[in-house]
Amino acid sequence: MPSDNDSPDLPQPNQPGDVSAELVRLMPRDLVFVMRFMGESQHRLQGHFQDFIRAELAARGVTAETHPMIHLFIESHAILLRDFVFSGVSLSRQFRIDEIERLTGDTTSMIRVDIWDQLKSHIETAEKQFHSQADGLRSLLSAFEKPAEEQ
Repeated sequence: MPSDNDSPDLPQPNQPGDVSAELVRLMPRDLVFVMRFMGESQHRLQGHFQDFIRAELAARGVTAETHPMIHLFIESHAILLRDFVFSGVSLSRQFRIDEIERLTGDTTSMIRVDIWDQLKSHIETAEKQFHSQADGLRSLLSAFEKPAEEQ
């Protein structure tokens, strides 16, 4: 498998001011692919926790009859528990870029090139967005100004 510097398609990390090239250089160490549960899986686990919380609260005398707004508490806490479970599982199953390349048979580092293209594009978009709003920042940042000295 080629290293970071073997592929002519990859950006050169020594280009001044090109943070996307620097991020590509750091990919083998810093880029991690994690799994993500989506769709019906999220809905089912959230439903499980809603039922679980509802039963636990009912066993302690807290029901929709005694606490009419309890469904808001149940739903928000079920989401927190769902996200905790999925995050824990995802973090325990991480893959590095070289493992993904090996699994997909990507011997040309096309995944890295695609990621670099996306990084470069998103960085440029973020900079343009900030630049378009920069003129209005002075008034927003006035709360951070050093107080005027009393005379």
